[in-house]
Amino acid sequence: MTMEATISRKQRPEAPIASCRPSENPVACRAMKLSVVMPVYNEERTVSKIIDIILAHPLADELIIVDDASKDGTRSVLENYRSHPKVQLFFQEKNQGKGAALRTGFQYVTGDYMIVQDADLEYDPSQYSELLAPLLKGEADVVYGSRFMSGERWKESFVHTAGNRTLSLISNITTGFHLTDMETCYKVIPTRLLRKMSLRSNRFGIEPEITAKLAALGARIREIPIRYEPRSYEEGKKIKLFDAVQAVWVMLRSRLES
Repeated sequence: MTMEATISRKQRPEAPIASCRPSENPVACRAMKLSVVMPVYNEERTVSKIIDIILAHPLADELIIVDDASKDGTRSVLENYRSHPKVQLFFQEKNQGKGAALRTGFQYVTGDYMIVQDADLEYDPSQYSELLAPLLKGEADVVYGSRFMSGERWKESFVHTAGNRTLSLISNITTGFHLTDMETCYKVIPTRLLRKMSLRSNRFGIEPEITAKLAALGARIREIPIRYEPRSYEEGKKIKLFDAVQAVWVMLRSRLES
């Protein structure tokens, strides 16, 4: 199986949006609209930089930011973007988790496609075009950016790497996919499929839940290698052991419900 192999399911959803299929260069096709959904919690140090990068990207037509009741100066930074024509800004009244912030943001997506973007500079928006290409060519229904397919060695703790690998394995067992990086932030999903998923996870369990729901819809997922610059817990990394345990529960629950 090649590094960019397509992972198929039993049935296939309706044909993908054909807005850009004739073009080999997604940037040159403006019939397609991309929405970026960004959950934010205590990212005062990085959030302005990542927002500016996204807003300067020629493919990012809409940026939906959901602050999950940050306790630092993040909200003050975000207020500077309230009047920007591409930005929708929302503030949760209390901290609920990444999943809750994403579910809020998903409600306001207006683009043909949606991509999740973390606010911590671990993921590189310059790869949006690469991630969209298989969708616009009709080669996949959904695209995941895999941190483990690039061949690069990045400075991530052994425990965190092993945890990601293990969660991806359990997800594959319960969904029938063959993903290398189920937990990746970079998931590009057509809005027509996003609207068919009833999501309820509030924390990091949202990642396996999205994957399980896509499996239930019969989506073809293709993985694309991406660059990744991990940060430490001292620098603000938030996922904990509890989240891994919860993710396993979400996968088992989704399997029982399917």
